[in-house]
Amino acid sequence: MKLPAALSAFNEGLAFLLELAALAALAWWGWDSAENTALRLLLALAAPALAAVVWGLFAAPKARINVPPAAVLAVKALVFGAAALALYALDRPGWAMTFAAVALVNTTLATTDRRAAMRRGA
Repeated sequence: MKLPAALSAFNEGLAFLLELAALAALAWWGWDSAENTALRLLLALAAPALAAVVWGLFAAPKARINVPPAAVLAVKALVFGAAALALYALDRPGWAMTFAAVALVNTTLATTDRRAAMRRGA
């Protein structure tokens, strides 16, 4: 199923916002996870940095390493799942469930749209 152009553009914009939200959730979790200020800072920087590097290598539109679509989906599930778990660990279960649900619908729509475009040769 090919999405209408406006819906596809909206979904791609939402995907970018979800990626930023995932990084923010991981940074928040990192900051909240330790008592020591140095460790807090390290976790707040390292958790989103690791997610960003993995995403950039395997899941970004211009990923450095070309992997099969299933691997891209696995990386997205890993990063978005980690962000949802981070929100849950921060005692925000409603936010965690909402984030996970929106990320799942967004990724499903984007994947379906890309597959339809590939079948049509676009």
